[in-house]
Amino acid sequence: MSSDDLFEGLPPPAAAAAPTGGGAGAGSITPPPPAAAAPPPPPKSALKSSLKRSKPSSDAATSSPPAPAAAAPEDQVPEKRLRFRTTVDASETQIIEAMQKIASHIGNTSKFNKASKLALQLIEAGSVKPGTISHFFAILEAAMSSPGACNEPSVRADYRTLFDAAQGTTELFNQQQKNQFGIWVLHAVVANDLFTDDSFVFSKAVGKVKDAISALPVATVDDDNDEAADLSDASKTGKTESKADDSVPTAASNTPLHDNTHAAAELGGESSDPFGLDDLLEHKPKRSERAREKVVAALNRKSEEDESKRFLKSQREALLKCLEIAARRYRIPWTQTAIDIFAKHAYDNVARFTRQQREAIVKLWNSIKEQQIRRKQGKSVSGKLDMNAFEYLQEKYSNEKISIRHSVGGGGERRATQWLG
Repeated sequence: MSSDDLFEGLPPPAAAAAPTGGGAGAGSITPPPPAAAAPPPPPKSALKSSLKRSKPSSDAATSSPPAPAAAAPEDQVPEKRLRFRTTVDASETQIIEAMQKIASHIGNTSKFNKASKLALQLIEAGSVKPGTISHFFAILEAAMSSPGACNEPSVRADYRTLFDAAQGTTELFNQQQKNQFGIWVLHAVVANDLFTDDSFVFSKAVGKVKDAISALPVATVDDDNDEAADLSDASKTGKTESKADDSVPTAASNTPLHDNTHAAAELGGESSDPFGLDDLLEHKPKRSERAREKVVAALNRKSEEDESKRFLKSQREALLKCLEIAARRYRIPWTQTAIDIFAKHAYDNVARFTRQQREAIVKLWNSIKEQQIRRKQGKSVSGKLDMNAFEYLQEKYSNEKISIRHSVGGGGERRATQWLG
C-alpha cells in the first residue's frame, strides 16, 4: 500500500495551496494596496502648508482665498472704485459752494485758465444736476460778462473747451437759458474756430455761421426803429448808463406783477361798482380772478416778445462779428475761397439784418470784391499774383480749347468757358 500511494509523505493539497497562493498573492495582489495608500501623503503636505500659511495671516480672512492669481483682479477692482468715489463723492452743498467760488474768479482773464479747468472737472464728474444747474449757469454768465474777452489769444482755447463741454448740459436749461447759451457758443466756440490754422475747422465754422444766417427771420421796420433808438440812447447817455437802463426794466417787469393786477382790479371795481354793491354778489371773486389772469397773460406775452427781440438782436450781432473776424483773415490764400462764399451768402441774405448791419455787410462785400479784382490783375498789396487754386484753374481753362475727339488742348473749336464759369 505504501508503494501504491504516490502522495504519501506529502502535505495535503489545501495546506500546499496556502503557502503557494500566499506567495503568489504577495507578489501580484499586494501592489494595489500600496497604490491605494499613496493618496494619503498629499493631504498631509497640504495640511502642513495650510498650517504654515496661517501663521503670518492671523489678522483676518485675507489668507482664505487659495489661488493668488484669482485674488489679483479682486484687489484691483476695489482700488478703482475707491479712487472714483474720492473724486465724485461730494454733497450738493459742497458742489454749490465750489461753483460759487468758481463764478467769483472766472470773470478775471488771468484766472480763467484755472477756473475753467475746475468747471470742466465738475462737468466730467456729473456734478451738474437739476439742483445745481442755476449755479453752473452763473459760472457761464460770469465767464461771458464781457463777450470780447473770449476772443483774446491767451484764453481762446480755454473758452472753446469749456463751452464745448457745457453743450452736454443744455437739456437742463430752460428756454431763456438755452437762447442765451446759443449766443455764447457763437462768441466762444464758432468765432474762435475762425482764428484756427486748420482749413477743415475754418470751413466747418463758416458753414455753421451760414446756417445760422439762413435761419434768421427777415428784419422788420420795428427792428430798425429799435436799433435807431438804442443807438440814440447810447450816444446820449453813454455805455454805463445804458447798461443801468437795460437792467432796470427787467426788475420792474418782474416786481410789479401783483401791483398791476391789484390796480387793474381796483380800477375795474371803481368803474363798474361805484357804490360797492358788488360785494353782495357771488360773482365778484371770479371777475377779479379773470382780470388778474388777463393782466398776467398780457405781461407774460410782453416779456416773451421782449425776450425774442433781445435774442434776435444778440444773434445778429454775434453773426456779424463772425463775418468780420473771417474777413480780417482774407489775406491768407487758403481762406479766400471760403470767405468769398461766406460773404456772398451774407450779402444775399442782407435783408435778415437791421439797417446798420446791412450797411456794414454791403461795405464788407464791396471790399472783398475789390480784393478779388486786385488778385486777378496782380495788383495786390504784396505785388504778386495772389490767386487761389480755384481762380487759377478758372483762368487757365477758360482760354483752353476743347476738341470733340481729344482732351483739353486738342486744337478744337470749343472753349472751356463752361467748365468753371
